[in-house]
Order: sequence, then C-alpha cells, then structure tokens
Amino acid sequence: MTTTIETETTGPKHELAQVNIARLRFPLDSPQLKDFVDGLDPVNAVADAAEGFVWRLRSDSGNATDVPVFGDDWLIVNMSVWRDADALTDFMYAGQHRELLKRRREWFAHTREAMSALWWVPAGERPTVADAEERLLQLREHGPTERAFTLRARFPAPAGAR
Repeated sequence: MTTTIETETTGPKHELAQVNIARLRFPLDSPQLKDFVDGLDPVNAVADAAEGFVWRLRSDSGNATDVPVFGDDWLIVNMSVWRDADALTDFMYAGQHRELLKRRREWFAHTREAMSALWWVPAGERPTVADAEERLLQLREHGPTERAFTLRARFPAPAGAR
C-alpha cells in the first residue's frame, strides 16, 4: 500500500502523478467513438469528486483529448494527480470508469510499449505534458524505477512519506 504522510501542519509531502496515453483507432468525431466521447464528461466528473483526487489536465474543452502528446494527432492523453496509488486504483476500477475501461479495445489500438506511467511529485506541483512524455520514455527504456513506474511495480514516495 502506497501512502503519503499527512499532518495538520504540513499536509502530504508528495502526490502521485499519472499519465495514460492511447492511440485512437478512429477519429474522435467518428460514430465508432461516440460512446467514449459521450462518457468523458460523466467519468471526469466522477474523478473530480473521487476521494484522493487532486488535479487533472484539461484544455478549454474540459478534457484533454485535444492536448497534443508526442506530436501525434492519433494519440490522446489523460494526466492527473492523486493522493496515492490506492485512491487512483479505487477510481480506475469502479463505476463508470470501469465500464469505459472494459471497452478500451473497441476504441484504442493495442500497443506493446508502455502507454501509462506513475511518478511522485512534490505536493502542489502540477506536471506538464513534456514531463509525462519524459516519464513514459523513461519507463519504456528502463522499466519501472523511482522516476517512472506502474501500478503493478510501485515505488514509495520520496523521503518524507511512508
């Protein structure tokens, strides 16, 4: 179990950043992606209200489907910050998000390279897309390390947290 120390005077020392990218199988405005696109706002609202949620990347559209990543128009990005891995996992595998997750192969191409990564950020820091790209490349090249890891191969928060 990954947690951060929280005290009345200092709060958590670190928060967990996550990035997930996906290669679209169809254009976002296609009928094949209608259910996915229609599910974005409701799922994001659930995430925003979830226990342990801190922040998520969003553009003027309210989500991040139009935020460029790796200079590839067929990739979409989801990036957020959570209190810890348990809070992220609780959200990912429950409710509406779980229902969309079950259908991911309908909408996104299967890839062999890492498409998601986790890393610790100092509390209050918000990662950029460039940070996310660097962490994904780190994970792809070196596997899970303290700089970039996965839910299956977690690393504890840096000193100052349990």
